[in-house]
Amino acid sequence: MQRYFTDILCPEDKRFTLSGDDARHMTRVMRMKAGDSFIAVFKDQTAYRSVITDSGETDVEAIAEEKLDQTPELPIHVTIAQGLPKGDKLELVIQKATELGFSRMIPFKADRSIVKWDDKKGQKKTDRWQKIAREAAEQSHRTVIPDIATPVSFHDLVESFSNYDAVITAYEEQAKSGEKSNFSSVLSRLPEGSKLLVIVGPEGGLSEKEIDILEQHQAVSCGFGPRILRTETAPLYALAAISYHYELMR
Repeated sequence: MQRYFTDILCPEDKRFTLSGDDARHMTRVMRMKAGDSFIAVFKDQTAYRSVITDSGETDVEAIAEEKLDQTPELPIHVTIAQGLPKGDKLELVIQKATELGFSRMIPFKADRSIVKWDDKKGQKKTDRWQKIAREAAEQSHRTVIPDIATPVSFHDLVESFSNYDAVITAYEEQAKSGEKSNFSSVLSRLPEGSKLLVIVGPEGGLSEKEIDILEQHQAVSCGFGPRILRTETAPLYALAAISYHYELMR
């Protein structure tokens, strides 16, 4: 069943209106009409099976009929800090990471980032990333749309560490040396509801200077298996492992 997010709380009378892109998608793309059902996710992350009562060119009126008891979110809050990669790789990461349950993306400017961020044109790109996250959240039946931040400096990223219960870094030298336990050790001591920051470098990885600074600030360097992963693969590997640890092993 098609899913749409709203920026309101469910009204007491259960009647609400969708407008803008969502309304156009419902009426023009999905060809939905009065009597058709869909799932509405409200601002407080509650989801209701809803029915269209009326529709026009720009608005769709509906009523929330049945509250759904769903728990599709990861038991911990995972933020991915991704060194700015080339091309549209970040779009792929945002889409797939949303499907895998992450909470937030923080792109950052790393020493080896080839892409140079243009602050003047950046808002348009950030808006596109947020739209990709929204569409992926609808497709994967989530109740939360991940937040996509504007790219930050490496220094600002490190300064944010106090917001998290643990910080790990994907480091290929750890994988080469056969390190296998750091990642699982961090997860084993994080209870549900914890906040985890996963840092992934751009193409070429993080510099030795960056790794030294991260470790000085208590970030745990981890090998993600014995193979060397691409920048767009590493965060998805981490999220899959986190899902297995918290959702399939328990």
